[in-house]
Amino acid sequence: MSEQLKNTEYGLEKIFEGAEDFLPLLGTDYVELYVGNAKQAAHFYKTAFGFQSLAYSGLETGVRDKASYVLQQDKIRLVLTTPLTPENKINDHIVKHGDGVKIVALWVDDARSAFEETTKRGAKPYMEPTVEKDEHGEVVKAGIYTYGETVHLFVERKNYNGIFLPGYQAWESDYNPEPVGLKFIDHMVGNVGWNEMNTWVKWYEDVMGFMNFLSFDDKQIHTEYSALMSKVMANGNGRVKFPINEPAEGKKKSQIEEYLDFNGGPGVQHIAVATNDILSTVTEMRKRGVEFLSTPPTAYYESIPDRLKEFQHEMKEDLNQLQKLGIMIDADEDGYLLQIFTKPVQDRPTLFFEVIQRMGAKGFGAGNFKALFESIEREQAKRGTL
Repeated sequence: MSEQLKNTEYGLEKIFEGAEDFLPLLGTDYVELYVGNAKQAAHFYKTAFGFQSLAYSGLETGVRDKASYVLQQDKIRLVLTTPLTPENKINDHIVKHGDGVKIVALWVDDARSAFEETTKRGAKPYMEPTVEKDEHGEVVKAGIYTYGETVHLFVERKNYNGIFLPGYQAWESDYNPEPVGLKFIDHMVGNVGWNEMNTWVKWYEDVMGFMNFLSFDDKQIHTEYSALMSKVMANGNGRVKFPINEPAEGKKKSQIEEYLDFNGGPGVQHIAVATNDILSTVTEMRKRGVEFLSTPPTAYYESIPDRLKEFQHEMKEDLNQLQKLGIMIDADEDGYLLQIFTKPVQDRPTLFFEVIQRMGAKGFGAGNFKALFESIEREQAKRGTL
């Protein structure tokens, strides 16, 4: 990993110096999606996003009610899980929400302590501390519910050296397309209901010891038709960042309202994945069939030299190439960033991905919000949901 990415991944540590960190998080362990057909979903993420086969759990490993495929690209692990029997409750989750994120697993040094500290502060338990063992050692897992039916699972794996978790075997496959350059999860965004954002901000502060280090209101995040509010939460060392969005009043239905309608309530809106070469990453993803939101208008790119003039001498990327690919640019006092957003990765207009390259910037592209949401609104208009 380059020094730039190293600095980005841990760049918020100075912001949080002195804060009490009763829930030390080492990073994101994995993200588990409940999907209707995990085998086919795994093929999509391998082909389009460049993930590699890692591990498998299912009938062949003695699990009778579900199958899980684990994919990896650098530090990112996705688990795709599908039910195998009609009575499995995962079916209910998929019927209500469609394919989407169920578990955001957080890597910890002490899962028992993480569970105790969060539940005594009011978290609703999902899984009591549980020890899972095999010939490679043991893993301790414990979990709590967050917004909607989403779960934070604490994973302690310091005494384990297996491929993934007990109960999984190595997934051997002749088909492993080359990675596209995705490195780690930069942040994950949650959508919550009307007037619920501050409730969940307080929950992350009180229950998990997170801090609110950035806020955006409907004066900053709006278009002619819609608006939203957002606050960014981060843990004590800044390695885990969870922006939280809620709808705001507008002339028409916002993207958050559309999400809530089709997801059947709150949930994870998008996963932001980091790269250190967004031009090559996005070029390759487009070749593989990943659909991105429409390119901002020419006026957006014409304004960049003035908007980012203090960083002009630092920018290595060709503006014409960024425009051709539809990649957006923003800056803050620490540097600049480049970002682009996929269309939803399933038929319901819910979960999507962001590809981001940080060149020092610690923000979330506030200068791009208007162009981004106008692009989303164009998609909503096509769907008849604006």
